[in-house]
Amino acid sequence: MSDDEQGFSADERAAMKETAAERRAQAKRAKAADKEAADLQDVLDKIAEMPDDDRALAERIHAIVGRVAPELAARTWYGMPAYTKAGKVVCFFKPAGKFKSRYATLGFEDAAALDDGALWPTSLAVLAIGDAEEQQIADLIARAAG
Repeated sequence: MSDDEQGFSADERAAMKETAAERRAQAKRAKAADKEAADLQDVLDKIAEMPDDDRALAERIHAIVGRVAPELAARTWYGMPAYTKAGKVVCFFKPAGKFKSRYATLGFEDAAALDDGALWPTSLAVLAIGDAEEQQIADLIARAAG
């Protein structure tokens, strides 16, 4: 059968295939962007639900992460705000109220690049965040993000 009998030339069919592939890729990217936006909103919602003391700490940590490691994606992890790289949790905030603890925790998972010899901290108790604590948290998150 000739091109005239089929209605489309080989070049036209190839162009349609390319267009379809581009549209599939765009739809996939849009879904990924939608998921990232939804994950961020989930984190913001969780922070908003926290008691005042925990919420203030979580908001500060969220802002620090956004400033020093914008490449980390926000998502909830076990109902807590967490920040990921390549889909793996790097760090998370555990509010004191979640487990009725006397302090909130900034924790780091295996994906965090904090290795320092044979011993290093994987979590920190957080009671308040002043300038010195903010700098320490910023340094740790920047290192953890690698």
